[in-house]
Amino acid sequence: MKNILPILVIALLVSCQNTAQVNKRQQEVIDADPVEVPLENGKAKAYFASGCFWCVEAIYESVKGVDESISGYSGGYTQKPTYEASNTGRTGHAEAVEIIYDPSVVSFATLVDVYFASQNVTQVNGQGPDNGSQYRSIIFYQNEEQKQIILKKKAALAQKLNAKIAAEVYPFQKFWVAEDYHQNYERLHPNNGYIRNISIPRLNRFKAKFPKELLKSHH
Repeated sequence: MKNILPILVIALLVSCQNTAQVNKRQQEVIDADPVEVPLENGKAKAYFASGCFWCVEAIYESVKGVDESISGYSGGYTQKPTYEASNTGRTGHAEAVEIIYDPSVVSFATLVDVYFASQNVTQVNGQGPDNGSQYRSIIFYQNEEQKQIILKKKAALAQKLNAKIAAEVYPFQKFWVAEDYHQNYERLHPNNGYIRNISIPRLNRFKAKFPKELLKSHH
């Protein structure tokens, strides 16, 4: 027992140092200046994390003005994250989506409304059955105007619900596209058990409460 104690103390110190280093790296991400993504062929990009990216991708693609939704990873401090690495919760990244949209049809503010309307806004580090920091809710801003839109909507929702809203607000840094097999997963695998029991019901709950005129007539 006497020999084990120093080993345990050393292990604890190393663990604390590692945690402190991780927290420092994550704080650097949060404190960074946002990166603004330029318009391309008149189309803008926005970034959101809200649980499983299969679900979120399908939700945004049901909205008028959204051309495409791409699954990936963002919000962390490691380079080239993979699905396996992200799932450990040790990369700092969350499953996220890149939304390519026409700002003349749908505004960034409306995309933020979609975000809040399509999730359990009080669930910390997860959505539904998916739990862990890789499933946490994050809204990414690219400039001060977007940041203020997010903060005002988040504050108004907190007041309306009299509850703490779980979504974190991060400056956008970089989006890493996920592996090919994750893209358009809900559309390509409609009979998958997770898709039938979790993703599709989540999409339908969103559609039922979001203004119909802002949704595409078919999905």
